Amino acid sequence: MIQSIAIAGIHTGIGKTIASAVIAEAIGADYWKPVQAGAEERDAVTVQQLLTNGETRVHKEAIVLSQPMSPHAAAAIDDIVVDYTKFIWPQSKNKLIVETAGGLLSPMSSSTTMADFISHYKLPVILIAQNYLGSINHTLLTLEVLKSRGIKLLGLVMNGAANTSSESFIEEYSHVPIIARITHIDIADNHNIVKCATTIRPHILRYV
Repeated sequence: MIQSIAIAGIHTGIGKTIASAVIAEAIGADYWKPVQAGAEERDAVTVQQLLTNGETRVHKEAIVLSQPMSPHAAAAIDDIVVDYTKFIWPQSKNKLIVETAGGLLSPMSSSTTMADFISHYKLPVILIAQNYLGSINHTLLTLEVLKSRGIKLLGLVMNGAANTSSESFIEEYSHVPIIARITHIDIADNHNIVKCATTIRPHILRYV
């Protein structure tokens, strides 16, 4: 398997897809989202439009489920068994950004979580976090899960507005570095993704 990095989140809806595109652009990686829940708005299509040469760097999902909901529920509706041990991984000479869905302990199937998938393939993780009321707790809980499972953590990437107080507490308490910041992108297009990727590249390349 090529060198792969999992993008995990502390919560649902914190911008993992945009963050995945920025990180992939910054390090020259390909992109893959193994399980897509919601066939009408596929993250792979979005990232293909955002990345430079996205047509060749974005790989087809292992499973696409029809409904935009938790994969275990969507799979039950579609009568599909999600078995990550049988996924066929993309073939590429580049590094691969692997975007998970939801938070770290969100279901991937009726009996497994995103963390189980990451552990099975021994993927190192970049954890995406945001600042909001409760985010310190969500971040530290997620870090505890990663540590308890022996999952290698490359670092935290903050997505959105800064909060020095929250971020300082997280870094000092967990001893996990914030390796990059992705500021709010008003218009998600290739130009702005490249601009953001150029900004974070020298920081993130020290860790990946």
